[in-house]
Amino acid sequence: MAFLMKSMLSNQVKNLGLGGGGDESKEESTPSDPAAAAGMTREEYEEYQKQMVEEKMERDAAFAQKKAERAVLRVHLREKYRLPKSELDENQIQMAGDDVGLPEDLQKMVAEDQEEEEDKDSILGQLQNIQNMDMDAIKEKAQATFTEMKQAAEQKCSMM
Repeated sequence: MAFLMKSMLSNQVKNLGLGGGGDESKEESTPSDPAAAAGMTREEYEEYQKQMVEEKMERDAAFAQKKAERAVLRVHLREKYRLPKSELDENQIQMAGDDVGLPEDLQKMVAEDQEEEEDKDSILGQLQNIQNMDMDAIKEKAQATFTEMKQAAEQKCSMM
């Protein structure tokens, strides 16, 4: 009899919303369909999912393109400074396609660097470098080197 009274009272308390059985009613009221949970019809939900997948694919493609552009830049710098090649960079370029190139602003920078290097390598560039040198410091260094060599030769040779 006590069991019967207890179960009747617990059911009444659950119906009032004062205790223990609230979790069961929440589970029953939650729809199992994700479209209904989002407040959409089934068709709207499927269209939404398609849009999400397409946007993710576009983002992934743009990300792969940026990674490939960075890899091209690293390959260019490795060639310029004669550093060893990286297979990872070559793989990234191949994955994005071979049509990947340096971005325009970087191409301008590379062209400017090449022009500066060509100017430095020319005779006029070398003449400008000579003008910028400190001749007094060079003379002092040459004289110091000469005196060191002379002293070393005197120590080794008894005739001098």
